[in-house]
Amino acid sequence: MDLKDKIKSLKIKLDALIVAHYYQRDEVVELADFCGDSLELAKKASSANNKLIVFCGVSFMGQSVKILSPDKNVIMPRLACCSMARMIDSSYFDMNIKKLQSLGVKKEDIFPMTYINSNAEVKAKVGAMGGVVCTSSNAKKIFDYALSLNKKIFFMPDRCLGMNLASDSGKKGSILGISSDDEIKNSDVICYDGFCSIHQLFSVSDIEFYREKYKDIVIVVHPECDPSVVKAADFAGSTSQIISFVSNLDEDVKVAVGTEFNLVNRLTKKNGNKNDIFVLSSSKPECPTMNETSLQDVYDVMKAFDDGMPYNEIELSNDCIENARKALNKMLELS
Repeated sequence: MDLKDKIKSLKIKLDALIVAHYYQRDEVVELADFCGDSLELAKKASSANNKLIVFCGVSFMGQSVKILSPDKNVIMPRLACCSMARMIDSSYFDMNIKKLQSLGVKKEDIFPMTYINSNAEVKAKVGAMGGVVCTSSNAKKIFDYALSLNKKIFFMPDRCLGMNLASDSGKKGSILGISSDDEIKNSDVICYDGFCSIHQLFSVSDIEFYREKYKDIVIVVHPECDPSVVKAADFAGSTSQIISFVSNLDEDVKVAVGTEFNLVNRLTKKNGNKNDIFVLSSSKPECPTMNETSLQDVYDVMKAFDDGMPYNEIELSNDCIENARKALNKMLELS
């Protein structure tokens, strides 16, 4: 019996659901019961009847499922950590709230909004303040709700997504640690200084290169890219939105995509090579943590669970789950 068959056999025995993010290796995506972006995976995994969720992704994603469904066992083949999520923790959250208060912004006038790329403790802090979580798929809808509250939005941890949302809505944005105190005080949206190391690889010069080479090429990027890149692109959207947009292009259209390499490569295969699909970067934009998980890791973690020696299981305190769920449930309600 080969490794894939062993995993399938364990999946049946354990009544497990295997889910994988789009950025995972092809071998993992092909074996998963469901593949999606952060929002799709949170919904699917938390609403599934399966008691055991095998989550192939990064840690904050597995945490989100545990928050929404604390009765489920959530195990991860690798406890990979998103570099952006590591840029903020609960102590940094507190420090930045105090910074805003020192500038004369009252705590009750701050509306915290955290990208799903953050750990459970940060989500709990946001939930305790009445804030909300967002993903790149629903960010605009959640952001419009936040604006309706007439408070200063504290957006974290991705400065690029936050500034892109502010620009798209015609609002003033600033970045803590970069913008001046006056700019921060006069901003509608105050962003934490975090970013995605992969989406920082794409530049306006990359776009200019492709536009010079191919006159009618379509440029598609993720909103975690720098605002200058998003502004110069033809379309910006979440992972699932990018897949849909590219899949619906005419066959003769050339397209350059600014997001993680595995997804772009898979788009080419999915479309039967009908489009000339290029990676919008001179270097390979491959997320190292998303690529940690192998089929061997999937088998090992499931076998250990079956043997009564589980590891890499997501465990969170009741207080953390309670407050973080407020922010995640609000997101699902608004979505």
